[in-house]
Amino acid sequence: MRAHEMLRQGWRATARSTTVFAGDVARGLLAVSHNTLAVVGLLAIVLVAFGAGRPDLRHEFEQTALQWLQDRQERRDQASGNILTALEEPDAISRATALDPKDLRRDQQALTQWIARRYKVAPEPVGALVREAWALGERARLDPTLILAIVAVESSFNPFAQSPMGAQGLMQVMTRVHDDKYEAFGGTHAAFDPITNLRVGVQVLRECIARAGGVAEGLRFYVGAALLDGDGGYAAKVMAEQAHMRGVAEGRNVPANAPIVVPTMPRDATVVPTELPAAGPRPAAAPASVPAALPERVALAR
Repeated sequence: MRAHEMLRQGWRATARSTTVFAGDVARGLLAVSHNTLAVVGLLAIVLVAFGAGRPDLRHEFEQTALQWLQDRQERRDQASGNILTALEEPDAISRATALDPKDLRRDQQALTQWIARRYKVAPEPVGALVREAWALGERARLDPTLILAIVAVESSFNPFAQSPMGAQGLMQVMTRVHDDKYEAFGGTHAAFDPITNLRVGVQVLRECIARAGGVAEGLRFYVGAALLDGDGGYAAKVMAEQAHMRGVAEGRNVPANAPIVVPTMPRDATVVPTELPAAGPRPAAAPASVPAALPERVALAR
């Protein structure tokens, strides 16, 4: 019994020693942790105080941290195969030439859908062009379907079209000749902005019509055939396409694949004018036989 009692006392003494040791270690670790945190906090305060007095260092640190975060995000994007996260641009929609055709008037909607089917282009950008053609037609006293017919014949609604002679954009304006007209839009590269090209092209067309004295002859000037024996049927082709578009806008059933029939007519034949009626008296137009050659257009993008 005595040996058993001594064994029990030995276990108790060992347990008490272990408990005391563990407690001492725990208290020591806690003290070390408190002291370490105190040191870290003190260093942080010193760094903040130092950085507050050195804006250049603070800015450099911010740039370094931001670059590190961006590089880390790019590595994640590359690993996942997603490049759009790094290239996202929520305001990119503001550069798009497009609108919902449902926002247009009924006649404009019909013409938009017809053009989209005929020339195999999306209706949203065509809708924006149709709306702009109506606004420009009102300003320039021109039938908007004439403007759109020229776009159709010149570029088939391709805003990036270019002829061998350098006529560019929807209305195939000679950019190097009319560079002054693009200054208001930031330069000649605006020729490939559909709306800008439309506006400059309408201004050139308006000048041609005013100088030639009528729409048919104005189209000859526009295509650069004012001093030639003929324009290769250009004016007749534009006006035939305009007749299709006007019919669509007026609610008539015009097939999207309707052919452009170019009638044979003498050069001096009377053509129904396509200008809108003026709100007031108009100045006298120049005679159709203006001798000066116009540099508006040299060749078609055909």
